[in-house]
Amino acid sequence: MINNDEYRPFHEPWHAQIFALTIHLNEQGHFEWKDWSQAFSEALSLESSNGAIVKDEDYYLVWLKTIEEFLAQNGKLKSDEITSYFDAWSAAFLSTPHGQPVKLKNLSSG
Repeated sequence: MINNDEYRPFHEPWHAQIFALTIHLNEQGHFEWKDWSQAFSEALSLESSNGAIVKDEDYYLVWLKTIEEFLAQNGKLKSDEITSYFDAWSAAFLSTPHGQPVKLKNLSSG
């Protein structure tokens, strides 16, 4: 009998979210898919050769790191923006009651 959990394309919600975000950014014209594919392939090759990709989580952590670096290299994202969003997300998460949706305030409006 086949275990369906083994064949899920995404094992965690954030895996699907980072995948969908990448597709959305491409569809909005922020980068060419061939350029992203090349950057991600290179990152996977490097991480695989270092033995860093062991499970699904590792693959998507490489994806996340690569999309951040890729967007920064293409002038679409500044490293201080990543830090600002991370800090804002952490504050929002820590101040949200359990079971309630986390709401991230719009950083551009202050």
